Amino acid sequence: MNKAFTRETDDADDEDVALPQAASGKNYITRGGYDRLRAELLALIDEERPKIVEVVHWAASNGDRSENGDYLYGKKRLREIDRRIRFLTKRLEIAEVVEPSVHRGSDQVYFGATVRCGRPDGSEFTVTIMGIDEADSAKSEVTWISPVARALIKSRTGDEVVLITPAGKELLEVLAVSYP
Repeated sequence: MNKAFTRETDDADDEDVALPQAASGKNYITRGGYDRLRAELLALIDEERPKIVEVVHWAASNGDRSENGDYLYGKKRLREIDRRIRFLTKRLEIAEVVEPSVHRGSDQVYFGATVRCGRPDGSEFTVTIMGIDEADSAKSEVTWISPVARALIKSRTGDEVVLITPAGKELLEVLAVSYP
């Protein structure tokens, strides 16, 4: 299909990716999270991108590029890889690696803490405060800029904090704080 009939343009990869970050511009991350992002970046640069470049080169040598699926898909995949490489590079440039283990034994909540909280109705939940690029809500991890983390940071075991939610204010008690 001719590009005139598609919404895709070559300018699409010139878009700046909106980077989630704190108002301060900092990107706190644990050593493990930093290493995972760096490993992904290196895998894209050293392994995946060269393979796709080879496929595109082969497909281009076959002649007509307008109906060549390998060529069209390969070019699209190259743009996706290049966009991800730019994103990871920017994130790693502003990353500030924080070692949460330095607070081991402390009862105060800092970045990297696993916090067990209680609600007035007796229910409990646990969250771990992580970096923006590494938090996984399925594992009860929240980013350090989330409302829950902002309410908990600098509190201590036994403190009561107010969490402001769309449904209103919620009172939480910090029951336990631990670090890796």
